[in-house]
Amino acid sequence: MSKRFNFCLGTCLNSFILSLLILWLIVPLPIHAQSEKVSSNLLIGAVLPLTGNEASFGQSVKKGLELAIEHINQSGVLKNKKIELKIYDDQGKTEEATLAITRLIQKDKVIAVIGEVASSRSLAMAPIAQKNKIPMISPTATNAKLTTLGDFIFRACFIDSFQGTVMAIFAADNLRMFKAAILRDVSSDYANGLADEFKNSFQKLGGEIIKDESYQSGDVHFKAQLTQIKAKNPDILFIPGYYTETGLILKQARELGISSVMLGGDGWESQKLIDVAGKAANQSYFTSHSTTAIDTPDVRQFVINYKKKYNQDIPDGIATIAYDTAFVLADAIERAHEPTALAIKEALANTKNVRGLSGRISLNKDRNATKPAYIIKIENNKFEYATTINPYPFP
Repeated sequence: MSKRFNFCLGTCLNSFILSLLILWLIVPLPIHAQSEKVSSNLLIGAVLPLTGNEASFGQSVKKGLELAIEHINQSGVLKNKKIELKIYDDQGKTEEATLAITRLIQKDKVIAVIGEVASSRSLAMAPIAQKNKIPMISPTATNAKLTTLGDFIFRACFIDSFQGTVMAIFAADNLRMFKAAILRDVSSDYANGLADEFKNSFQKLGGEIIKDESYQSGDVHFKAQLTQIKAKNPDILFIPGYYTETGLILKQARELGISSVMLGGDGWESQKLIDVAGKAANQSYFTSHSTTAIDTPDVRQFVINYKKKYNQDIPDGIATIAYDTAFVLADAIERAHEPTALAIKEALANTKNVRGLSGRISLNKDRNATKPAYIIKIENNKFEYATTINPYPFP
C-alpha cells in the first residue's frame, strides 16, 4: 500500500469521524435516551383548541384540567405516581387535531388522551385512538356517534339526545311555549345532532317546528335567514351552534325585531358570546354540563382555587366539566390493576358514582356519562343558574 493511499485513507476516516461527531451534537436523541433517570409520572395527553374560533372552550378546559391534576397529585391518591399533562393546540382545525393525537400516541407515548371539546374534531380523533388502543375521553363532545366508534372511546358529558331533550322539556314544561324555529350550523356535526334531537323531542311533547333554517360556520351575516324566521313569528328560536356565530345571530335577530325566546346548547357557554351580543343575549337560555351555583364544599373550594390561580371571577361550566373529566380518568387509573392503556380502558368502562363538581358521574354501557343538565339563563349580561333537569323522564 502506498504512502499516498495511507494518507488519503487516514484523511477520509478523520473526516468521516468528524462528520459523525457533528451529527451526534446537532441531532437530538429520543426523549427516553436524553435522561438517565426514568420518570415515574403517568403521561396523559390533551388535544384542545387553545387558539382559533373556539379558543374560549379550549382555554377553559385547560384551566379545569390543570387545577384537577394539581389536586390529584397533591392528594396522593395515585400513591407514588403523579399525572403529567401534555397539551397540544389544534387551533380548532380537524387536520391539526388528528396530527396532535397521533403525535401524543406515537411519539410521546401517552397512556390516555383527553379531548377534543368539539364533536367534529373528536369524531376525527376517535378512530386513531381506537386503532392504537389508547383510551380517549372527551369532556364536552356531545354528538351521539362518538362513543360508537370503539370501546376505547369515552366521554364525561351528556350526549345530544339528552341535551336536545332537556331543552325541549324546558321549552314545553317550564316556558309553556310550543311554536319553535331552528337556525342550525349545517356544517357542524354537533349543531345538526342537537337540532335534530331538539326537533324530535319537541314534537313528541306537542310542539311544532315552523321553520328550520341553516348557515355555515364562519358566516357573519344571518339576516336573510332571520327574516324568514321572523315572518313565522315563533315563540322560540333554537340556535344549536357555537358562541362565535351565536353572538352575532342574537344581535342581528334583535335588530330585526325578533322577540322570540332564544334557546341553545352548551356551545353558547363563553363570555365572548355576551361580548358580541351585548344586551341582545339577555332573556336567553342554554344547557350546561355544570354550574358553580350549586353550593357544595367541593364547588366552593374549586372557585377559590380558580380565582387564585387564574385571577378570574367565576369558572364556567366548561372548566368545571373538564375538572370532573380529569377526576373520572384519575379514578380509573387508581382502580386499574396496572397503569397501562388497556387496564385504564377496562377501569373506565366500569366507572360508577365518581364524585364530581357537576354531580355523581357514572358511565353507562355505551361509555357515556349519566348526569344532570343545568339550564343557564343570560340575565343582565351574566350567566345565571335557572334550573336542573335530571336524566329521566324522557318524552
